[in-house]
Amino acid sequence: MTVHQNLIAGEWTGANGVENINPSDTNEVVGLYAQASVDDTKAAIAAAKAAFPAWSRSGIWERHVILKKAGDEIMARKDELGALLAREEGKTLPEAIGETIRASQIFEFFAGEALRLAGEVIPSVRPNIGVEITREGLGVIGIITPWNFPIAIPAWKIAPALCYGNTVVFKPAELVPACSWAIVDILHRAGLPKGVLNLVMGKGSIVGQTILDSPDVAGITFTGSTGTGKRVAAASVEHNRKFQLEMGGKNPMVVLDDADLNVAVEAAANSGFFSTGQRCTASSRLIVTEGIHDKFVAALTEKLKTLVVDNALKAGTHIGPVVDERQLKTDTDYIEIGKKEGAKLAFGGEVISRDTPGFYLQPTLFTDATNQMRISREEIFGPVVSVIRVKDYDEALATANDTPFGLSSGIATTSLKHATHFKRNSEAGMVMVNLPTAGVDFHVPFGGRKGSSYGPREQGKYAAEFYTTVKTAYTLA
Repeated sequence: MTVHQNLIAGEWTGANGVENINPSDTNEVVGLYAQASVDDTKAAIAAAKAAFPAWSRSGIWERHVILKKAGDEIMARKDELGALLAREEGKTLPEAIGETIRASQIFEFFAGEALRLAGEVIPSVRPNIGVEITREGLGVIGIITPWNFPIAIPAWKIAPALCYGNTVVFKPAELVPACSWAIVDILHRAGLPKGVLNLVMGKGSIVGQTILDSPDVAGITFTGSTGTGKRVAAASVEHNRKFQLEMGGKNPMVVLDDADLNVAVEAAANSGFFSTGQRCTASSRLIVTEGIHDKFVAALTEKLKTLVVDNALKAGTHIGPVVDERQLKTDTDYIEIGKKEGAKLAFGGEVISRDTPGFYLQPTLFTDATNQMRISREEIFGPVVSVIRVKDYDEALATANDTPFGLSSGIATTSLKHATHFKRNSEAGMVMVNLPTAGVDFHVPFGGRKGSSYGPREQGKYAAEFYTTVKTAYTLA
């Protein structure tokens, strides 16, 4: 089997490959992917640093054409790349193809943004002096991405980094190198100059740490665990570099007595269980008022009975496997914790077998949970959801906000008064009304508050806040 190599200074390099295993069928090796060393990573950073002066001053049309080519190829290959994503991460094929389309749209958007780069020309308060305000690239950007969105998250970090004239050292998650390798290969063939984009696959303790330790990295954008995010922050402060963190979530969905029951159930099922619950925007806390609680739990339980857990590539599958054995153990450990804490296991919770060996777990619903239980406060990152009964809207809002996280939140209601109040008073970066908490558009800002995020928002025109620095220039007329 051919080893997929790292890309450093425009050259593919690396001989020893690590197996990428399909979580839907652990007998299948998706591919072999090279592992970068400390020296490889240092070489990638040096290449990016050397390439920055020319790329940061490159023409906007050149950047536009390259990003557009990449977006077009991703879209043309959406079925192939979607299947690759499903095989390496376990997301169902329709979800995986949808994520691939989103990656294409992100490149398309930033191809357009490259042509819309603008600044300001304003008068000085002093006579005969002009002022220009412009944005410039930072320099070398270290990009560290997670395993749960193997093509979309790399796209929404790489595309703006390149659009605004930065060079990149990219480390994808160890579990999902295939989509990252494909996206880098596409950009490389689209015409990026040598050293502008470098791919270094491998362990966080080696590759990631080398990026953190380098004084030549001007900015780091990271999506992943809260613990690792804190280490990224500490290392970045030491080097006085810009950093952007997207971390965990324990997102609430409030269901009020006046909610449309079908809308509430569909939103809760989508938020909590689709993508196997492996989304930082998933609703793992369902906060339900007394009047609708029993009807909601019964309807959601019936909905869960209809969801098919199976191989991600199989037609009709609603929920694929958990990404790997370690994550499966985390999920099952939390299920046992929930039982011991006194929550009632209302549905699921069992590891199950299918025709192909994989990490299959039933969608799991707890009731009689409190907001102080560990299953209600700690991010599980699996298809495990708790229902918390509350008296009324005021208690629901207070409970929703009582969390160290603040990424996404939702409310199911037909009351304009409550919807409006919730949008204003929810302590989250993104708020959904009668919609799943997971799933946002590619052209609007993405990010949260409190322990979920740090730094400027990702995506859309707001990405410029992280990937550029502002320069103010004065000229005597």
